[in-house]
Amino acid sequence: MRYFNTSFREDFVLLGFSDWPQLEVLLFVFILIFYSLTLFGNTTIIILSRIDLRLHTPMYFFLSHLSFLDLCFTTSTVPQLLINLHGLDRTISYGGCVAQLFIYLALGSTECVLLVVMAFDRYAAVCRPLHYTTIMHPLLCQALAITCWVGGFINSLIQTALITAMPLCGHRLNHFFCEMPVFLKLACEDTGGTEAKMFVARVIIVVVPAALILVSYGCIIQAVLKVKSMAGRRKAFRTCGSHLLVVSLFYGSAMYTHLQPIHSYSEREGKFVALFYTVVTPILNPLIYTLRNKDMKGTMWKVLRRTETRL
Repeated sequence: MRYFNTSFREDFVLLGFSDWPQLEVLLFVFILIFYSLTLFGNTTIIILSRIDLRLHTPMYFFLSHLSFLDLCFTTSTVPQLLINLHGLDRTISYGGCVAQLFIYLALGSTECVLLVVMAFDRYAAVCRPLHYTTIMHPLLCQALAITCWVGGFINSLIQTALITAMPLCGHRLNHFFCEMPVFLKLACEDTGGTEAKMFVARVIIVVVPAALILVSYGCIIQAVLKVKSMAGRRKAFRTCGSHLLVVSLFYGSAMYTHLQPIHSYSEREGKFVALFYTVVTPILNPLIYTLRNKDMKGTMWKVLRRTETRL
């Protein structure tokens, strides 16, 4: 088998779901609907968080960043998947593949850190309510958001550089986008050293944030149980429950994909897991945060009533 790397610019072939041709039409319709709902739902959250002064709080500030991340994250992979399923073109250039890998890793890493920040925000709101406005100062919120983005892109730059430095054999990727484990499977030589370095980076960006979130919610649960008012307990659990559900969905799929050894990674199963966190999870976020959030629902109905009145 021949080597090719950055100096050998051969296109990759994304096999996608070609092993299941009978599913491709159904998947195309399913993914197109979900992608459209993702664009609408997350854009709605961003707009509502901007136009309603009651939502100008740290919680909705970070939620807007999460929605923007989901918009970018799903857009980095889904259009390519729809083209692939339609059978128009199953190829992607080497440069395009590396760019997709970099963007996907950067956005995913940023979301890992952002979810920790959102957990800290909930911790401050529940455990330090009297000092919440002082702790979550707008300048601190902006600094935390910038840290999330910078940290995510630095992590992606390191891992992408390690991958592109390896000689690769072949040009057929058994996936619907350029995901890291599938990329590593094309390596022509032993990737033990590179994989170990990348594993450390993945532990830092996935496991450490997940552990911090668990610690935060441990403190939150202790504080909520001390609240005498049942209404106060329900409100705290409802608000934090939404975030915890998003965290569970995101980190569960991320750990399955990125923390198992490459030799045990199943490309067939990996495709459907990737389908879940690139297509399904981004639409669940706006559903969870709008249908379970009274403030967001109230703002939405207010905007709809204003629109009806103007019409």
